[in-house]
Amino acid sequence: ACSEFSQRSCEECLKNVSCLWCYTNNTCIDYPVRSILPPSSLCSLSNARWGVCWINFEALIIAIAVVAGLILVSIAVCCCYCCYHRRRSRSRPDEEEERLARKREERRLQSLQRKHERKMKHDEIRKKYGM
Repeated sequence: ACSEFSQRSCEECLKNVSCLWCYTNNTCIDYPVRSILPPSSLCSLSNARWGVCWINFEALIIAIAVVAGLILVSIAVCCCYCCYHRRRSRSRPDEEEERLARKREERRLQSLQRKHERKMKHDEIRKKYGM
């Protein structure tokens, strides 16, 4: 039981992960698993230690919240970036296809113009020689 480690040291108490060390009265108590956070009547968060002795429970909660927040923000940024990139890559082929279609049409018009010029030259030659 955790109470056996009371009045000893924090390190000895926290070797068992189900124990909580309280610095106000140097007691080792069972972690209240029914509630997520230990109630202040048991031990204040600033004086409670769980897992490691060098950081209090309050700072541990803040650190975990900051890390979790950073992970969530980075996931959200990655999702937004991927969605933006996917939409942009979908729109590019349309623009590229449109550009290729314009070039194809320009080449077709140039080809028709050259064909018309050749026909006119042939007609002039036929007219000149009376064919």
